[in-house]
Amino acid sequence: MMVLTSIKTEARHFGNTCYCNSVIQALYFCRPFREKILQYKQQLKKSGSQKENLVTCLADLFHNIATQKRRVGTIAPKRFITKLKKENELFDNYMQQDAHEFLNYLLNTVSETLIEEKNAERERMMRNGTLRKGTLGTDRGRDEASGSSSKTDTTWIHEIFQGTLTNETRCLCCETVSSKDEDFLDLSVDIDQNASITHCLRVFSETETLCGDQKYFCETCSSKQEAQKRMRIKRLPHMLALHLKRFKYMDQLSRYTKLSYRVLFPLELRLFNVSDDASNGDRLYDLVAAVVHCGATPNRGHYITIVKSNSFWLLFDDDIVDKMDISSMEDFFGLSDGGLQKNSESAYILFYQARDCPDLLKTSGSAISNHASI
Repeated sequence: MMVLTSIKTEARHFGNTCYCNSVIQALYFCRPFREKILQYKQQLKKSGSQKENLVTCLADLFHNIATQKRRVGTIAPKRFITKLKKENELFDNYMQQDAHEFLNYLLNTVSETLIEEKNAERERMMRNGTLRKGTLGTDRGRDEASGSSSKTDTTWIHEIFQGTLTNETRCLCCETVSSKDEDFLDLSVDIDQNASITHCLRVFSETETLCGDQKYFCETCSSKQEAQKRMRIKRLPHMLALHLKRFKYMDQLSRYTKLSYRVLFPLELRLFNVSDDASNGDRLYDLVAAVVHCGATPNRGHYITIVKSNSFWLLFDDDIVDKMDISSMEDFFGLSDGGLQKNSESAYILFYQARDCPDLLKTSGSAISNHASI
């Protein structure tokens, strides 16, 4: 039985929280994330931990959705919203917030919490004298012994969402190429009118010439030189979160406004702006969820979610759940005559899952036997 559970809070108690509800709804349909959160819930039960934080509230919410017995229903994430408002004053108001900012905050908070718990476990092992033999001479052992976190600390958030960008700069005098890597949990791309996601990603990686006041200091030449630089993807994530930069600050208006440009996004995506040494450069992705912004301005709009459940698509709009025909997907591309401050329903965050995404629970067992759909 398919359980269709929407997430909605009462506006009179919590204000406008669709920015939060829509992101959580989308993340629930990102299978690796859902399974890891449900596994975390099981681990909480085994450990008997009673300390409440944003991650435990999210785990409880996902568990309630996954174990919902009614086929159709609504769940109010009251504890999660209350905790969110307590932990971050940015969200402690009745105003509409940015869904992308919330996604970033949530992923980073989950990661930081997991690292804190790992470090607490190290300290507990130190006190109990249960550190594994043979590790104290290694970097890992020294970290365990000191209870400190190293730069190599990663969590399943990184395992799922993290990719790597490489910034390549080529000196036009000596031809020396230098590169600097940068990790990301999501990619933010500029958009153009009547464009496609592939086009936006190509523009993201276009070569830029550094000249005049922007000359590059070349270590080989020991002087500033003209150079070319470009940003390419070196390591592709299992789950690719694409943020379309629809909100632009306008100097003449002294505020942000919305770009309702029509941007086509495919159900299947292959990235072509990858570096030559990318190990998984031909990875193919499938769209599994999208957060859609409705309205003409960033502060007065509304967010809805479209998700893929098994072989069909669903649209979640507060407590309304509708089955969606695939032909309706283009309704969320934007407006072909779109410009500034035009009312539209346009995709804002896209979630693509790699077809070769491994079963991240294979070695630890499944978190729950029958995953319900929202």
